[in-house]
Amino acid sequence: MFAAVGVLSGCSGMQTESVAINKNTVSSESALQAYTTLGLQYLQGRDTVSAKAAVQKALDINEDYAPAYNALALIFQVESELELAEQYYKKAIALDGSSAMFHNNYGAFLFSQERYKEACEQLATATQDPFYSNRAQTFENLGRCYLEIQQVEPAMHAFERSLKSGGARPVPLVALADLHLAKGDLPMADRYFTQFTEMINAKRVNHSAKSLWVGIKLAREKGKSSSAATYALLLKNLFPESDEYKQYKESAR
Repeated sequence: MFAAVGVLSGCSGMQTESVAINKNTVSSESALQAYTTLGLQYLQGRDTVSAKAAVQKALDINEDYAPAYNALALIFQVESELELAEQYYKKAIALDGSSAMFHNNYGAFLFSQERYKEACEQLATATQDPFYSNRAQTFENLGRCYLEIQQVEPAMHAFERSLKSGGARPVPLVALADLHLAKGDLPMADRYFTQFTEMINAKRVNHSAKSLWVGIKLAREKGKSSSAATYALLLKNLFPESDEYKQYKESAR
């Protein structure tokens, strides 16, 4: 899904050497940020031992530094130490409940544990920050979460907000096409799927099993048997083990 460790992408362009720390020459706040960033950078390389050591140095300076607890939660999640991960997510949020990133990361963690109702609550909180740089992705995450608990209208609203916040995005476009199709609103389904196919034609994204299955269903509704057959062939060749291909085979009987 929307893995919480996606937050690490912001650190990918940094060199480890560039964040070497001398506490005698930098401010306490700078040291806290640098140690935590260094820990996340180690985590990107799956060096969780060094990651924990770096983050712990931040906590040695300030034991109430919320981003360090968020970083530890990510580290322990990667190590499958799930109880510890949750403990540190909660600690980070307790120290800074206004952080959309912390709520998003904890929501992603809860989603991975199939605790969907709790996940939706955390993700909904994360979307409330209008200045959160990852807001479009979080709305997308929230839409997927609502679908898991059969909350269709809130899911549609979340997907629409994702598009308004971040422009054309493949997952919300395909999801909205599918949801409108299920409601019998063929024009709206076609509108969203057309936007998605424009992204495909521009080679900005690739088809997924979901998008191909939606394409099949939509083409059938529009009476375009050749398009449906093309999508079906792609689904068979690219995703033969997918649930969507199983659904297609059942529908073709």
